[in-house]
Amino acid sequence: MTFAQIPNQFAVKQLLRQSVQQQHVAHAQLFRGQEGGAGLALALAYAQYLNCEDRAPGADDSCGRCPACTKIAKLVHPDLNFIVPVTTTKAVAKDALSHKFMAEWRAFVLDDPYQGFNDWMQHIGAENKQGSISKEEAGQLLKLVSLKAFEARFKIVIVWLPELMHPATANAVLKLLEEPPGATVLLLVSFEPERLLPTILSRVQPVVVGPYAEDDITAYLTSRYRVPEAKARQVAQLAEGNLGAAIASREHSAGHDYFQFFRDWMLCCHRQRVSEIMQKADEFQKMGRENQKEQLSFSLGLLRKALLAGIEIKLISHVPAEEQLFLSKFSRFVSLRNAEQLVEELNTAHYHIERNANPRMVFVDSSLRLGQQLHAA
Repeated sequence: MTFAQIPNQFAVKQLLRQSVQQQHVAHAQLFRGQEGGAGLALALAYAQYLNCEDRAPGADDSCGRCPACTKIAKLVHPDLNFIVPVTTTKAVAKDALSHKFMAEWRAFVLDDPYQGFNDWMQHIGAENKQGSISKEEAGQLLKLVSLKAFEARFKIVIVWLPELMHPATANAVLKLLEEPPGATVLLLVSFEPERLLPTILSRVQPVVVGPYAEDDITAYLTSRYRVPEAKARQVAQLAEGNLGAAIASREHSAGHDYFQFFRDWMLCCHRQRVSEIMQKADEFQKMGRENQKEQLSFSLGLLRKALLAGIEIKLISHVPAEEQLFLSKFSRFVSLRNAEQLVEELNTAHYHIERNANPRMVFVDSSLRLGQQLHAA
């Protein structure tokens, strides 16, 4: 993976480049950011940049063509190693260690490096088991770093989700940090760094990876997956900075226009015509549970924007013209007097849908209550 393939994150990329160009490569670095962010992608791009065989002095990226880049891009370079959380599965009934899942790991990352822990567990068929980096992994880790690099300048070990390490493995990592082997770079990619030992945190160089903005996610979905811009922005709003969630959501939300549904729904609620509400409830029921939850989450976001629009329309930026026009009109029915109640109704509906309540009943009940609140603005 190259830096160019990762959207935005310009400041972090520059920091990583400079560490190599100025020959100040820290032996242990912690990429800390939220799930669905660019932590793993940046670690992979950094690994490729470090070991690129044809990188010109001062170049902003790896060449992407040399043997090292080609192998790292396919995750098959002998000097690029991974420690990841695993568990026993039907395929690996005992002694679950990272190296036994490398084929699955390569397929998982190459498909989408922005996925999360639950996605990985589903990918390997963990069912309801919880994955971890077991104490047996400590021996594997020490063995990996004891060997000299086969081909590259640096031997790189990426530990994905080190917060899931068994204490024995955490202590092995701590020992490596205290006595770092030569020409070895340890890259920890964490979603919850606060769960790591303080002694580990004090010995790694932090690389703070920020969440993605709505514009970044929208642009990525539009250019990479050819998602229409209006739909991409709806998905981006729901993702709350989680690019991995946005990529996954683009598939099951295809064909559902959350904005149009919300606009028509609010009109039904305001009119308080039961026949129209019942008809809309049938549409809601046919969506499927994931889309129902996302529709409610999207509706919450639009309610907040409507409240801001009522204060000053310029407070809501980067909104499609159609949505902006609607919000300027709808804001008359959302004020400080009823905003809290409207939000509570949608949150309650989301809570019940998550717990497998009858979606039609939930929708009708919420619609009648929302209608009452819209008239109380």
